[in-house]
Amino acid sequence: MIIYPAIDIQNGKCVMLRQGVKGDSTTYGHNPVDIALKWQQLGAQFLHLIDLDGAILDNASLNLKIIEDVKDALNIPIQVGGGIRDIERASYLLDEVGIDRIILGTAAIQDIDLLKELSDKYPGRVAVAVDAQDGVVAIEGWTKKSNTMAIDLCKHIEEIGIDTVIYTDILKDGMLSGPNLDFSKILIEKTKLKIIVSGGVTSLSDIKNIKALGAYGAIIGKGLYEELITLPEAIKIAKEEL
Repeated sequence: MIIYPAIDIQNGKCVMLRQGVKGDSTTYGHNPVDIALKWQQLGAQFLHLIDLDGAILDNASLNLKIIEDVKDALNIPIQVGGGIRDIERASYLLDEVGIDRIILGTAAIQDIDLLKELSDKYPGRVAVAVDAQDGVVAIEGWTKKSNTMAIDLCKHIEEIGIDTVIYTDILKDGMLSGPNLDFSKILIEKTKLKIIVSGGVTSLSDIKNIKALGAYGAIIGKGLYEELITLPEAIKIAKEEL
């Protein structure tokens, strides 16, 4: 299982939100590049980078230079999400910046043709963020609820050819209360997708439990920044045999 340390960028800073609420954030650093290098030095295999301004404000250019600088500074793969809602933005990140995997959220609901086009053009390099509250998918930086159930979206994107999903329980995100294991298990058992679990991952027990479900990966954000769990410890647990 892969551990993904998270960097969420808002106004050029590394922050963590509580339940995705824009105004309820804690700043953990003013230089995301330095933080990315720290996670790499501590053994990260893959970095999870989210442009919150792109997701919430639909301002895809505000943090673009930072994303480019992070990519230039690291030699580990990076997945980037937040505000990727058209072919131009997606292609620029994949072809020009060299991002290893992009994450679509809102576009996966509102523009299924775009999702299929990207899946066909960039096989294995497109993931979908399934951000849900009570099983219903949220969009536009979690500011709106869709009419789509998370399990239905997962089954649909699997048919399209997407193979990786980042599942986040919004009510768990940033709350340091543990992930939603029950719904994660449903997604893992009812699809053949590579499920990366996010939201509330706080302890080594959380890592063990996620691994026991058969998840492909786990994203850790606030738990790392609040030093409730260390990245080397998490990686060690993730690599251990069950």
